[in-house]
Amino acid sequence: MVAEAKKREIKEAHKRKKIMKERFKQEENIASAMVIWINEILPNWEVMRSTRRVRELWWQGLPPSVRGKVWSLAVGNELNITPELYEIFLSRAKERWKSFSETNSENDVEGVSVADREASLELIKLDISRTFPSLYIFQKGGPYHDVLHSILGAYTCYRPDVGYVQGMSFIAAVLILNLEEADAFIAFANLLNKPCQLAFFRVDHSMMLRYFATFEVFFEENLSKLFLHFKSYSLTPDIYLIDWIFTLYSKSLPLDLACRVWDVFCRDGEEFLFRTGLGILRLYEDILLQMDFIHIAQFLTKLPEDITSEKLFTCIAAIQMQNSTKKWTQVFASVMKDIKEGDKNNSPALKS
Repeated sequence: MVAEAKKREIKEAHKRKKIMKERFKQEENIASAMVIWINEILPNWEVMRSTRRVRELWWQGLPPSVRGKVWSLAVGNELNITPELYEIFLSRAKERWKSFSETNSENDVEGVSVADREASLELIKLDISRTFPSLYIFQKGGPYHDVLHSILGAYTCYRPDVGYVQGMSFIAAVLILNLEEADAFIAFANLLNKPCQLAFFRVDHSMMLRYFATFEVFFEENLSKLFLHFKSYSLTPDIYLIDWIFTLYSKSLPLDLACRVWDVFCRDGEEFLFRTGLGILRLYEDILLQMDFIHIAQFLTKLPEDITSEKLFTCIAAIQMQNSTKKWTQVFASVMKDIKEGDKNNSPALKS
């Protein structure tokens, strides 16, 4: 009995030593990559960003110290938002909050119906309280509560046509953890202005169906057995993809892993969001094939907490984003064309 206990103790010690060794190696790699990013890549961003060497380094994950800077550069600022403009919309938001607290009601702003698009103060407050609750930094009294509240409020004034939608708080929170307040707002507004995010946050059903239909083309191509299993239960992508896309996986995956997904999303664009989804399905394919509709939906709504970066990215790397000779953008374009021509038989997602 004592011998068995000693064996277990030695085994555990070896395991701890291995983990520490891997962690040390990872820290060394991050430090080495950080030097390359700071000294070589960032000073020559436009020239180097698309080179094979940088793309490979990017895939491995960005060092936390340069992550925010790289995200900002990759997302860009097509909207030409300045820190001063952010302050203007933040002031408007504060005026509205003051008015709201005084009158306990909200009037239509700039001709846009409150019921349709203007985000209510209560909804933002509620969502902030549910944003990364385990971190205790965004909740009332936490160091980032007011910053998150400010960015979300300013955005509803900047884009009353979009307003506040549940899920936005997670995206803003991730940006706040990596950028200064004004830079976080600039990245947030530009990120939400991308076609995929705009389609989802404006709940553009026809455009969302096109994304789901395109996703299913690659789903069938890469995971045909699981695709047929899902199809047998009439389990469509909207059941699990909507939450993943709305929060850019920041609610569904551990935060450090979600940030690594964001790294490559900033490199590859919307295609990588759907490739990540397929990577998750590949990772858990064997488990999902044993489940029925209800259990699949529950499983994909709350993924296992022990999901690791190495395992997920190995699965993502195995996903081929090419159907015959067509890439994501070409398949998406052909799906749009098919819909316009009234051919709604191409994809299960379009039959609903």
